[in-house]
Amino acid sequence: MTPTSPQQTPAHLNPEHWARANRLLIRKALAEFAHERLITPKQQPDGRYAVHSDEGTVAYRFTARVYALDHWRIDHTSITRERAGESLPLDALDLVLELRESLNLSDDILPVYLEEISSTLASSAYKLANRRHTAPELAAQDFQTVETGMYEGHPIFVANNGRLGFDSSEYLDYAPETGAPVHLVWLAARRDLATFSAIDGLDYDQLIAEELSAEERATLADRMSELGLDFDDFYLLPAHPWQWRNKISVTFAAEVAQRHLVYLGTSQDRYRAQQSIRTFFNTDSPRKHYVKTSLSVLNMGFLRGLSARYMSVTPAINDWLGEIIEDDEVLARHGFGILKERAAIGYRHRHFEEAAKKTSPYLKMLAALWRESPVPRLGEGERLATMASLLHTDPDGASFVGGLIRESGLAPADWLRHYLDVYLTPLIHCAYAHDLMFMPHGENLILVLRDGVPVRALMKDLAEEIALLDEDAEVPKDVERIRLPVPRDDIWPLSIFTDVFDCFFRFLSPILDGEGLLDEETFWATVAECVLAYQRATPELAERFEQYDLFAESFHRVCLNRMQLRNNQQMVDLENPDEDESHLVGTLDNPLARHRPKGQSSSA
Repeated sequence: MTPTSPQQTPAHLNPEHWARANRLLIRKALAEFAHERLITPKQQPDGRYAVHSDEGTVAYRFTARVYALDHWRIDHTSITRERAGESLPLDALDLVLELRESLNLSDDILPVYLEEISSTLASSAYKLANRRHTAPELAAQDFQTVETGMYEGHPIFVANNGRLGFDSSEYLDYAPETGAPVHLVWLAARRDLATFSAIDGLDYDQLIAEELSAEERATLADRMSELGLDFDDFYLLPAHPWQWRNKISVTFAAEVAQRHLVYLGTSQDRYRAQQSIRTFFNTDSPRKHYVKTSLSVLNMGFLRGLSARYMSVTPAINDWLGEIIEDDEVLARHGFGILKERAAIGYRHRHFEEAAKKTSPYLKMLAALWRESPVPRLGEGERLATMASLLHTDPDGASFVGGLIRESGLAPADWLRHYLDVYLTPLIHCAYAHDLMFMPHGENLILVLRDGVPVRALMKDLAEEIALLDEDAEVPKDVERIRLPVPRDDIWPLSIFTDVFDCFFRFLSPILDGEGLLDEETFWATVAECVLAYQRATPELAERFEQYDLFAESFHRVCLNRMQLRNNQQMVDLENPDEDESHLVGTLDNPLARHRPKGQSSSA
């Protein structure tokens, strides 16, 4: 039950949890800022490292090991802070202020970034105060327990749980880690002002019949009738409760007053927010769709809206992608699948459509999509876990992935190879064979597990986070949106090097090494063998392997925190994503380079 009094809502904020949250976030900040070359730790005679404030008066000292890809694994218990020999408490907000010049924080961005850091600390304190499982215990739990049981959020972004817009009570109601049940708001939207789209073979009536019982539909129709409105003149549109209260009923007040939009109540089914915060899993009927909604809170560099314009072609993109996936024998052999975004509704507000540019948050306030649930895909003895869970460690250092490996009974290198076969192989095949790039980070992949072993992977968040790099491929008109207007030679390698190696494997390898499960050399040798096995199995793509060389000596260092520090309101211009290259800082040595087959020349 959600607390109602102001005194109860911040119960997790106490000195013990706050101090630990600060220590853990400072560890992450020092590590990621060093990785992005915003700071340069200097090794001291005693073997420890030191980072000084911009003015040179405050020193942070710590022990660390530097892994491949310039990854800093810092022992959080070793971190100290001092000024002129005097010990100071660890305070993440102080750290940002002391490094504001190094971080290139402008006067406009700095206060908002501090607010995001504060919110991230508060979230961490909540997780520490409400810890229910160790990481190995969590590895044996059901899908939604895993989804709410992780601590870290995005592994790279330091301010990754900002959620600016939620008050302390709304945090408890809607943050994924609280696991609170959510009843979505049902709105009726005038059909001539909204756009419904769906995959082939699915229409609006069929979708609603799948989602709502005949009794629920009749109840909503009766409410419309009481207002003198014809139910058939409107679409049913789900909305986030926060979005209704804070945006739609205020910013869209004219639409509500004129009954272009009608509030009909809340869903009977209970939902749970996922790691992506604006996507909901139906806990009462797990086989029903996920529902993704607009949510105009600031989180990790964007207001998390949903574009009505994008939603209009989302199902068509999923249809097109689905055909490619289903017809590909290599992907079928590796069990790779997608969770289709089967239907979408977007509401277009005439005044904002006229006034705002295409990327404006004002055009992303009211839309929703329905995505397939992975639950119907499960076979006997199988369970689900978001791939982000593989990077989960508890405050004592034990890991989720270690729990899976021990459950499997496999040697760690064998377990890793099973995982790479269902994750990495399909990704590189989509890239080499189809010029298709996903956003394959941990939260966008659902792993199907059997006895702790990944046996299949399901990709989600497709239409907004997919790119086609083939400039000449003939595609349906609605699919043109995903074609990247940049030379593919510039972007192709980064789809694997950055999104997979730097943004995921960079973290996974040290976790396995830290638990004594798999050393760094064996990890990258196993990754290399996975790539080589795929290349041996598809010799018809040999020219592509040479053109896009995954064994190149180095690749661009892409710095995500730099993007957020530069503009935490909109990190990227989605219409021109590659216009600014200030986030590219030098290069990283490719850990696969040393595993290049003998006699094979480098294209680097």
